[in-house]
Amino acid sequence: MPDKNRYKHRPVLHWVVLLSFIIGGIGFGGWQAMVHPDTPLPPEWNPVQPLSVGDPLTSLTQWKLTRALGSAATCLAALETGAQIERKPDFVETSRCGITPQVSLSSAGGASVAPVNTRCQTALRLAMWTQHALQPAAQDLFGQDISQINHFSSYSCRPMRTASGNSSRMSSHATADAIDVSGFVLDDGTRLSLLRDWSGDTAKSAFLKRANDSACDWFRLTLGPRYNRLHADHFHLQHTGYGLCR
Repeated sequence: MPDKNRYKHRPVLHWVVLLSFIIGGIGFGGWQAMVHPDTPLPPEWNPVQPLSVGDPLTSLTQWKLTRALGSAATCLAALETGAQIERKPDFVETSRCGITPQVSLSSAGGASVAPVNTRCQTALRLAMWTQHALQPAAQDLFGQDISQINHFSSYSCRPMRTASGNSSRMSSHATADAIDVSGFVLDDGTRLSLLRDWSGDTAKSAFLKRANDSACDWFRLTLGPRYNRLHADHFHLQHTGYGLCR
């Protein structure tokens, strides 16, 4: 006598198999749509396309940035889409000091930078901040772009400086994981200085405060004049860290 239960459950099994084929087909079709040379999906929305500094911001941007920061090769490829650099050999000064991977940065996000040797990851974060935060803020407040970023340095083999003196820990500058930005120059030559223009009810002050706040979106640690007197004249912008924003 036939097993009635066996036949009773076959329609359910058939629907499960059919649904699996449908989902698989959709997934395969979606993958093909993303990797096809003529895909209609814009690159900024395409998860298989690498980060490009000039792409519009989307909900995928930070994820793409994290991927780009993950290795020397992906970082350098992304950085070259929005900065002028010279690739340089890794630099090792001591067991605790050096730059890997090293670049000489001369432009980021459309703004010139006095050539500075730094780590690719630091430079990439600077390029993203300039492209997507500084330039829009400058257009909003001044009707023109930032043409130059002024800085104090990136690499320095030294201990961390605190309000009470040097720490026993090495600074993030010892591995070029940070850069100290002191001000900006607009296209018309107007200069913005943290030391001179931070305070007051002016467009310059408003820009610098927006720059401080937006840096927290692109760097893992941001310290500025709000933090302490050691940072009265610069933003300390750091690739590594735990989200401190001051």
